[in-house]
Amino acid sequence: MRPTVRFLFAKPAHFIALGFGSGLSPKAPGTAGTLAAWLLFPLLASLNGTEFLVFVLSGFVLGVIVSDRTGRALGVSDHGSIVWDEILPFWVVLYFTPDTLAWQTAAFVAFRFFDIVKPQPIKWADSKVKGGFGVMLDDVIAAGYTLLVLALAARALAL
Repeated sequence: MRPTVRFLFAKPAHFIALGFGSGLSPKAPGTAGTLAAWLLFPLLASLNGTEFLVFVLSGFVLGVIVSDRTGRALGVSDHGSIVWDEILPFWVVLYFTPDTLAWQTAAFVAFRFFDIVKPQPIKWADSKVKGGFGVMLDDVIAAGYTLLVLALAARALAL
């Protein structure tokens, strides 16, 4: 089933899981969701570290719930239009990324690379962990890989 605008607004869980509509993109909805995260990130700029941590943990729990409900409604656990799993982890990546276009572009490219290619253990999580938790987990791991690559790049450039 391909979700529609009517589906998007049918339930709050669908609106969140489909990334406020970005998941309705007919091509590359995961990339559209990640781009939406990038564009919306300035709204989180005023949060301090503790507030951001509470936001992210709450957003993860919320993501497990809305991804599970929306996946069931669509008949596919990890439907491509569910993009909250890209949005929240990419906000974490951006929180730790220098506030320049070059670094944020590198973060975007790296995150999309890991999310698409799915090196281990992302591939394992994607195939073995089911339900809303599984939907969220593989992208959290992709965010971890992205942060590792960015940290290594920052270190290499500092030498």
